[in-house]
Order: sequence, then C-alpha cells, then structure tokens
Amino acid sequence: MVRETPSRARTVIARAFSLVEDSVYVGLAILLAASSVALLVDTAIGFGGTVFSKELPERIVPILDRILLVLLIAELLYTVQVSFREHTVTPEPFLLVGLIAAIRRVLVLTAEFGHAGPGGSSPLVLELAVLSGLIVAIAISLYVLRKKGTVDEVAKP
Repeated sequence: MVRETPSRARTVIARAFSLVEDSVYVGLAILLAASSVALLVDTAIGFGGTVFSKELPERIVPILDRILLVLLIAELLYTVQVSFREHTVTPEPFLLVGLIAAIRRVLVLTAEFGHAGPGGSSPLVLELAVLSGLIVAIAISLYVLRKKGTVDEVAKP
C-alpha cells in the first residue's frame, strides 16, 4: 500500500493546531505556577502566624489542607509539563493527581471526624468508604500500568 504524503495545507493546519495546543499548555503552566506560589506563600504566612499565636493544634487541619492543595497544584503543573513535552496524554500523571486529591480529602475528613456531632458521622463514614475504594482502585491502576510497562519512568527534574 502506497502512503500518500500529506498536502501542504494539512501540514500547515497541523502545525497551527500544535502551536495553539502549546500556547494553551504554556498559559495553563503559568497560571498553575502563579497559583501554587501564591498559595504556598499565603500558607507559609498563615502557618507562621498560627505558630506564633499558639493556635497550631486547632488550625492544623486547614493548614494541612492548604499544604496538600499546593502539592495537588504542583502535580497538575507536572501533568501539564509532561503533556507539553511529550505531546501525548498519559494516564499516570492524571491518576497521581486523583490519588493525591482523594488522600487529601480522606485526611481532612478524618481530622473533621472528631468534630462531627451525634449522628453527623454517618455521612462522613460513607464518604470515607467511597474514597478508600477509590484510592485502592487508583493504586491498582497505577500498579498495573507500571507492570505493563506503559508508564514512562521519567524522573521529575
């Protein structure tokens, strides 16, 4: 079977779409980077104020939530970087973001568990059960992807 060479118009259109895609990735990366730096600085300032006011035990859950949010944004930034560099969408970075988000929610829920009033813990237990199942499913998915060799073993810079 003879393969036809793409026409000039197809090549130009494909390059234009690639340029638009790259522009979107760069814009997303800039927004995510600025958001993560701003959130990190705000969290550090809030943490410092909490430590000096000796309210750390009462404020540890919101601080932990913000720290994990910074980590989540950093992983999203890595996902955008991989998509930009490889020009492909691989499932591993997205699964990692989902795993971090689920773990973040579990940590916040378990910390709030002690503050739930009588009868208020039932929805929390159900949500924890669903999140636990989700975490196990994502972990198994990551394991299977690595075992099959479909995941690039690219180290983060």
